[in-house]
Amino acid sequence: MKELREAIRKQGFGIGEDIVKVDMFLNHRLDIALLTNIGKAFHEAFGDTQVDMILTVEASGIAAAITTAQAFGNLPVIFAKKSHTTSTLGGDVYEAKVYSFTHHDENFIRIAKNYLPKDAHVLIIDDFLANGEAAEGLAEIVRQAGSHVAGIGICIEKGFQPGGQRLRNEGYRVVSLATVTGIENGKLQLAESAED
Repeated sequence: MKELREAIRKQGFGIGEDIVKVDMFLNHRLDIALLTNIGKAFHEAFGDTQVDMILTVEASGIAAAITTAQAFGNLPVIFAKKSHTTSTLGGDVYEAKVYSFTHHDENFIRIAKNYLPKDAHVLIIDDFLANGEAAEGLAEIVRQAGSHVAGIGICIEKGFQPGGQRLRNEGYRVVSLATVTGIENGKLQLAESAED
């Protein structure tokens, strides 16, 4: 997505060899026009697929999930809650354990069972894909519910980390709107696109 890649080039930067900072527009301060177009881009990418609801994990994926749901005609959005303990939502939940690359800790993500019906076609949306732990955890919750992963939409994939390739190898349809291929002296390197 050209507009997203331009925002990454102008406002994003890298820290060390693996931290991608885009919080000026994507996940701390939000560029609503850009996020609206991100939702439209995901609709364009997955519009040929049955999608009944959008699933993400708190908190950074929520904005892109909402604009994607709007682009699909105002579908429901569910976000998995994170916690270090297993008792936050009570016992009637689907849950998966995930390791956060960003925060360097392990959490449980949970969704109340009554929010995710059986046989739903669920589109997973998230802001980043690094090692794929969050997407894997969300897909595991979808499986527990007896539902189907319609696809995985990622705003920014860290192509230099293994998550995207692993998810694709597992058979998931993964669409990333921008791919960072590396960091050189704080500058984010982006995969080329036919749009550029």
